[in-house]
Amino acid sequence: MSADDRIEQAMTLYERAVFKGDTDAVAAADRELDAVEADLALARGRVAHARFLGDGREDPQELRLFERAAGLYRALGDVRGEAEALFWMGCFHQVVRDDDAAAVSLLERSHREAVRADDALTASYALRHLGIADQMAGRPKAARERLEESTRLRRAIGFLPGVAANLVGLAYVNAAEGRRDEALGLLDEAGVIAETVGAHGVLRQIREARGRL
Repeated sequence: MSADDRIEQAMTLYERAVFKGDTDAVAAADRELDAVEADLALARGRVAHARFLGDGREDPQELRLFERAAGLYRALGDVRGEAEALFWMGCFHQVVRDDDAAAVSLLERSHREAVRADDALTASYALRHLGIADQMAGRPKAARERLEESTRLRRAIGFLPGVAANLVGLAYVNAAEGRRDEALGLLDEAGVIAETVGAHGVLRQIREARGRL
């Protein structure tokens, strides 16, 4: 249901409670509005994260928004929503706070819940960032496995910008292991995909990676 649908349903439930004496309608209306609030908190948190990526300034509300969303989804029994919110909490710690120790447990929980909810996209994000944590900790084999699995999921659902981004990550893994030619080949493939789908942010990452390799 869309947010508008849920709000309309909450108003219908309000009328049932007030005019028809349906005592269960109030709790049902609260659940509809909690779902709207969870979606809104998650969306606001993601916008705050995008702003950080642009200007590098931490928004003190970002983590609280993701935590609020996770709590509401958990109370609603929305496993998919909770998995996504947990991912963003982990991403916040990893990307904004540069704290992989705090990020990894959240990312692992996100992956477990995403698998349980059959949410391949969120699972792919959690695996990508777990792979990044492995790479930063000097575990290239684990990083490769997680990034390859994330890429497989992204190919399966047609998330091509995400495939290109993962290929950049795999290029760094190959380069760290001394396989520069393979790394450059991955960057070539990433470039073709990114050009095709207009993923200009990934193209910038590819140019940066080429400069570093």
